Amino acid sequence: MAYSSYSNLSRAQLTFEYLHTNSTTHEFLFGALAELVDNSRDANATRIDIYTEKRPELRGGFMLCFLDDGIGMDPIEATHVIQFGKSNKRSPESTQIGQYGNGLKSGSMRIGKDFILFTKKDNTLTCLFLSRTFHEEEGLDEVIVPLPSWDLKTKEPLTSDPEKYAIETELIFKYSPFKNEHQLMDQFNKIESSSGTLVVVYNLKLMDNGEPELDVESDHQDILMAGTPAEGVKPERRSFRAYTAVLYIDPRMRIFIQGHKVRTKRLSCCLYKPRVYKYSSTRFKTRAEQEVKKADHLAKIAEEKAREAESKRVAMEARLGNDLSKESRAILRKVQDSAMMLRRDADIRKRNLEAKQKALKEPKDLNFVFGVNIGQRELDGMFVYNCSRLIKMYEKTGPQLEGGMACGGVVGVVDVPYLVLEPTHNKQDFADAKEYRHLLKAMGEHLAQYWKDTNIAQKGIVKFWDEFGYLSASWSAPPSSELRYKRRRAMEIPITIQCDKCLKWRTLPFQMDAVDKRYPDSWVCLMNPDGTQDRCDAPEQKQNFPVGVLKKDKPTAEDKQKELADKIKQQQEKLEALQKTSTIKSAADIKKLPLEVSMKPSETSGQTTRSSERTVSRPRSPPLPAHLKNAPSVPPSRTASQRPTRASAAPPTPPKSEPSRTRAAAKTPPAATKSTAKASAKTPLSSRSSRASTKASPVKLAAAGQRKRIIEQEESEEEEEGEEEEEEEDSEEEIEEEPQTKKSKMATAASNRGKVVEKAPPPKRGKLDEDKTHTQAEKKGISTPARQQPPTPASVPKAVPTQQQGAKEKVPEKMQQKEPENDTKNAQKDKGLLVEVRVNKEWFTGKVIAVEANKQSIRWKVKFDYVPRATPKDRWVFKGSDEVRLMRPPSPNSQTPDTQQETEKGSAPMEPDTTQPGTSREVTDSLVAMLRTMLRYFFPPAFRIPKDDVNSMTAEELMAFPLKEYFQQYESGLQSLCNSYQSRADARAKAVEEKNNNTELKLKEADEKLQKLRTNIVALLQKVQEDIDINTDDELDAYIEDLLTKGD
Repeated sequence: MAYSSYSNLSRAQLTFEYLHTNSTTHEFLFGALAELVDNSRDANATRIDIYTEKRPELRGGFMLCFLDDGIGMDPIEATHVIQFGKSNKRSPESTQIGQYGNGLKSGSMRIGKDFILFTKKDNTLTCLFLSRTFHEEEGLDEVIVPLPSWDLKTKEPLTSDPEKYAIETELIFKYSPFKNEHQLMDQFNKIESSSGTLVVVYNLKLMDNGEPELDVESDHQDILMAGTPAEGVKPERRSFRAYTAVLYIDPRMRIFIQGHKVRTKRLSCCLYKPRVYKYSSTRFKTRAEQEVKKADHLAKIAEEKAREAESKRVAMEARLGNDLSKESRAILRKVQDSAMMLRRDADIRKRNLEAKQKALKEPKDLNFVFGVNIGQRELDGMFVYNCSRLIKMYEKTGPQLEGGMACGGVVGVVDVPYLVLEPTHNKQDFADAKEYRHLLKAMGEHLAQYWKDTNIAQKGIVKFWDEFGYLSASWSAPPSSELRYKRRRAMEIPITIQCDKCLKWRTLPFQMDAVDKRYPDSWVCLMNPDGTQDRCDAPEQKQNFPVGVLKKDKPTAEDKQKELADKIKQQQEKLEALQKTSTIKSAADIKKLPLEVSMKPSETSGQTTRSSERTVSRPRSPPLPAHLKNAPSVPPSRTASQRPTRASAAPPTPPKSEPSRTRAAAKTPPAATKSTAKASAKTPLSSRSSRASTKASPVKLAAAGQRKRIIEQEESEEEEEGEEEEEEEDSEEEIEEEPQTKKSKMATAASNRGKVVEKAPPPKRGKLDEDKTHTQAEKKGISTPARQQPPTPASVPKAVPTQQQGAKEKVPEKMQQKEPENDTKNAQKDKGLLVEVRVNKEWFTGKVIAVEANKQSIRWKVKFDYVPRATPKDRWVFKGSDEVRLMRPPSPNSQTPDTQQETEKGSAPMEPDTTQPGTSREVTDSLVAMLRTMLRYFFPPAFRIPKDDVNSMTAEELMAFPLKEYFQQYESGLQSLCNSYQSRADARAKAVEEKNNNTELKLKEADEKLQKLRTNIVALLQKVQEDIDINTDDELDAYIEDLLTKGD
């Protein structure tokens, strides 16, 4: 359908209010400024100057100017600027940043209300004026843009309509800061190169307090974000100089702000131990699918046009027939040429569609570069670029999201092309959020692999940062400014600087005197101390980073089973916590407990009823280490007079303990066993069951048993499941036994008080054998004795089943539990400690999140900052074991974590083992002699106790020896010695450096003398022979050598 058919239809119009609406896409003000910088880069500019000019009469008090030396625009190209959405840069293969034809309008209108553009190209000067102030004061709704142009040489206007030119210039003089044509030409004169563009933004937007959003007064070399604090904000969010320094992944344009050059960065060259990872994925399809749809649409249109032209050609050939007139042949040739061109265009469109469809199925390749920012470790995260332009910065991913020290200080860099991800119009985010999250997830996986490849965690994170001068406990604190730390950081990251002429990047060799050196803005290749890179024609060195590989650990069946077991263990621990805090006040509370309490009546089968005392076995806890499980403990409340002594006589009947994990260590004598068995056999089953019913109802028995089990669980967190099951069976069998009389029980307890029999524990039997033994003993009417365990001082005589005896035992029971409760409260203070735990021979950092304490040991539950996928995220460890060490904040005088842990271990008081034989005199004398030798060996000079007095000290005097003062004075002397060695080394290094400087000075003088001598020789030869032409030193040497050869 012809265009004339649409002439009467309505058209969409761009209203004045859209200028403001369009600018609101820029939430980040520096992003609006960057839009104008992007336009200069796309125009192949080699330099852009961003500066301000004071104009008190304008809103904000100054104008913001952007001046570049790009290709500029002619009058026709300038008209595209005022067409919203019009862009000549848009193509799938384009590497230019601008794609939407909207950046100049939206960016400038976000900064201020008005802007005026001056551009020069070829022999034309063009001015473009877009002003909201003009529209507001004139009451216009349509957007009107004056666009006059002049001839470069004559300065005459290029227009065929003088009236239009007069109106345009009149509006510019009235509403712009430039009031006449002379001032306009002064702006064109600022473009010194053959082409370029100047954009002036004025009437800047203000904050609520009336001040401009951009602060140009605090720092005269920078443009700052007004109202932004200096601390707690990333520098790129506050300083436009810092933002433009990392705006492009490979800067090729010099940027000057307020007349001072920005030290642009190649971010990947500013990192410690950079490593690149190749990543390939087929997940990024959104942009590629859009391109396929667009290509398919264009191919269909081209095919229809080609078919229509071919049909027209065939009809024309048939109509003309044999008409060979000149006019007919011209018409036919024109139709044939048109059909051929349209068919060619359709074929090109079709091939383009096939190529895009093929590319849609191919994986997209990306390069992830990771490195450690040892200069400012708090500035870490991912920097995501699109077509070399920064889109997102400081994005946390992977282990960095957990907030620990794992992967702290690591910076990641990736450049994503348009065909992979498309940015939003404001270039501060990506259009497809789902695919962007997938990208961050992939970077997180590679980040974890990089952290593992660098071995920082295995060597110790705190030690790593101490090496580069991070001595403060605060993560955001800057590194130490001491010279040795500055040199250490400078040695690892060489200086990369850009030549001001050829714009090539050069890596400077490390020099001791170059630390903190200020390089000039006009640095050129000739200043490079590297002889191979001191010329602009020398090729630029490529970035050669080590290539890493992502190693995905596929979980095996064992790993899956282990992970499942860990999850079950965590749920069991939660259940135990609920059980510990449950309060039983009535029979209804028992039913609410997550335990099975059976209340069925007993069966008359000859076996004793145990349903009132039966309970579900507690879930398995981690087994105790051997050195803790077999180590006897002594309650702190016990005095020396209460400690048991070894008995030399035959072992009597051992007293039974309370329902806990402790048992008496001695077996029941044969006589006592027989008498107990006879009494048990003589007592009828009915009488025993009747006595059990008279003592308490089933509900009360269950409640009492439940209370005992809760106390039992609090005291026995570290027992194995098999031991607990045996203890529960033993306690149930003890209920079946005939209770002794009160007098005999008290007598037995009194006779056995303070006596402990040493006997090796019997070997463990399987659960099946124990069940058989118990069953056979019950059938014969004999109660089997409890399993033997090492004696513990916590054992007390078994309670008789009377209420009076139970009341008597309540007081000592509370006395025994009082001090462990205090220990538990003290142990809870360990929560929040930063520690390192060894897992599979590797150290991982973490935090103590839970503490469990009992009479024998203290356990910490550590949540790791980062561990491999197959390793649990948390772990129970014993405090003081070799598997854990403290990770305290580093300081100049602090010790390493290993030293701190050893010191803590050494200072922990060890209680004597009163249940084992005493130490012999020979061992004591040997230990005293060893201590004397050790003290003499490390004896510090000028100690207040003479060295010879140590030989005559007794064991008691050695116990009172001031070890703390001794080692403090020893460490002080050692530190002084090290300082003297360091001072001597520094003095020697300084002397060597001065010697080198003198040598270099002499060498330079010799070179100057040699050069002067060569110049004199050339002058002398030219006087002798005027036609001689010598330009280089090599030519001079060859000429002299030739003269000497001829003379010979």
